Amino acid sequence: MYARLEDVIGCKWSVSVLHAVGAGTRRPGALEREITGISTKVLSERLRKLTHYGLLEREAFPELPPRTEYALTEAGRRLVEIIEQIQRLDSQLQTTTPGGRDAKRA
Repeated sequence: MYARLEDVIGCKWSVSVLHAVGAGTRRPGALEREITGISTKVLSERLRKLTHYGLLEREAFPELPPRTEYALTEAGRRLVEIIEQIQRLDSQLQTTTPGGRDAKRA
């Protein structure tokens, strides 16, 4: 199971896709426009993999033209919360010196 998590966390595109879907972007075209630098091929691969891992759910609508939307699952929401906690910790660590003193007071 850890290999799956490593595959998600270790890939900047997976984290970007989860963050964008968590913020409300649900359609592949909108995700591609929102995530700077991602290609259609990589986005499709990441959506497929994140759905396979149970972090996203895919809903296809039977209309013309076809429409597909993605949403976070409960596990996906939990992972996004953890990623956001890690990002906050990273920001806090960037403001401290190696000695642990606050860089603003140094």
